[in-house]
Amino acid sequence: MKKIAALLIGIFMVTACEDVKDSQVILSDSSGNINNLSVIIPNDMWNGEVGEEIRKILAAPVDGLPQEEPLFSINQMPPEAFSSFVRKNRIFLKVEEGKEASVKLASDAYARPQTGIFVTGQNSEEIIEQLQKNASKIIDTLKATEIKEKQRRISKSLKDASKLEKNLGVSMKFPSAYRYAKEQDDFFWIRKDIPNGSMEILVYEVPLSTIQKDTNVIGNIIAMRDSIGKANIPGPIDGSYMITEEAYAPYLFNSEIDGKFAYETKGTWEVKNAFMAGPFLNYAVVDKENDRILVLEGFTFAPSARKRDNMMELEAILKSAQIK
Repeated sequence: MKKIAALLIGIFMVTACEDVKDSQVILSDSSGNINNLSVIIPNDMWNGEVGEEIRKILAAPVDGLPQEEPLFSINQMPPEAFSSFVRKNRIFLKVEEGKEASVKLASDAYARPQTGIFVTGQNSEEIIEQLQKNASKIIDTLKATEIKEKQRRISKSLKDASKLEKNLGVSMKFPSAYRYAKEQDDFFWIRKDIPNGSMEILVYEVPLSTIQKDTNVIGNIIAMRDSIGKANIPGPIDGSYMITEEAYAPYLFNSEIDGKFAYETKGTWEVKNAFMAGPFLNYAVVDKENDRILVLEGFTFAPSARKRDNMMELEAILKSAQIK
């Protein structure tokens, strides 16, 4: 997270914008549900091309979910409404016309912790250009803020993770509501019950050659997941077990966990020979010092329910991992 924060600071010009209050003012605590974004923009712009572009970027579907859910739940308001307690929302994006074209980051402008993105331009065309050019940076900045906040909330009541550290040399922060469902020398299955479903975490290790034996990384990750699922994650009936959904290839990204390179995979799991499915997030961490791939995975089963925030919690947990 420290490297991500440093990178984002380098990407954006950190500046005190005109309407940001004096830094000496004592700031109150920020508020807001996870992934709730305030967008401050005049109503006519929101209903026009600029608003359309904002929705296209920040309400785009989350990768890897079985049903479409937006990256952020957006609450739009005109500038005159952005005052008092409304300014305490943890993440916001403010659009201002008639100024030099730029995208700037303001940290803790009206509350703490808080991340604000100011997008300016002389006209709608310049503002849209700034949004398009900086889309991925804006998303990464806001998401990093939400991951950090989720980790802060999780830290209030932690489950004892000493078993993971002793057996697999990895520490991880997850809530006390989770329980150990299976414990082996090189494999852990950790679960939490939720209404009409569950949230699951897997931690295990495999040889380096499991994924890096050839150039077909995604194929190797699928084969690894399916073999682990068959051996360790049974379904509700005899002969059923978890596999990667066969109809769609997962998304594959390059990522990092505790300073180590990791293959990040997002997709859908299913249970072979049974009607069960849901999203998963898998980090295959290349741990050369210990001659292994350390696998951290989260998946959820929540039929007929939204899953974005469940997967955000699992992502925050997995990204808290520290490898000894």
